[in-house]
Amino acid sequence: MPGKNIRKILGKPLIAYTIEQAKKWGKATDIVCSTDNKNIAEIAKKYGIKVPFMRPKFLATDKASKVKVIQHALLYCQRKYKKTYGIVVDLDATAPIRKISDLENCLKLFKKLRPDSLFSVVESRKSPYFNMVEIGRNGKAVLSKKLPRPIRRRQDSPLVYDMNASIYFYKSSYLLNKNTNSPISDNSIVYVMDDISSVDIDREIDFKYIEFLIKEGVLRNVL
Repeated sequence: MPGKNIRKILGKPLIAYTIEQAKKWGKATDIVCSTDNKNIAEIAKKYGIKVPFMRPKFLATDKASKVKVIQHALLYCQRKYKKTYGIVVDLDATAPIRKISDLENCLKLFKKLRPDSLFSVVESRKSPYFNMVEIGRNGKAVLSKKLPRPIRRRQDSPLVYDMNASIYFYKSSYLLNKNTNSPISDNSIVYVMDDISSVDIDREIDFKYIEFLIKEGVLRNVL
């Protein structure tokens, strides 16, 4: 969806919702937008956050690693602002209806358990043990994961979660490790969000759905 991050939802650019959440939360030392798009940069500045650099071209492709983008932002800000950061928080612009309480709960959990990373998830409606399949080498469908005993109901399968691309917390030392390429490590934890606050905008229908929720008053306490 071209221009998705600055497309307006009820008169406000999509990215503005995340910016306002970060500012309202009030716990960040610096709030920075990483982008290669001048229009996005101008809107970010208009809503009161820093755009200290334009993202390099090699980090602005469809194949660029998101972790590498965050690593670049961290290293740049450390040099520019002559600061060290203990925790780096990444908030996706496509998840506009997370709650401030979600951010606060993530921070408390992160400080308590001290993982390499924390990321938000939602309970999955599909299970690799029950109703998710892969195509094997012979072209036949096979269950993605199997247990010694067959699962007859999804409710009986192990609980699994979807990463909902909303909130990521990183220990800066983990990001600064040159071998780090993923938000997931052997020392990662999750924060479980509800279905509504977990909506991630990828398609036209997602925009329509969020506008519907706002108009119906479902999101009065979120936005």
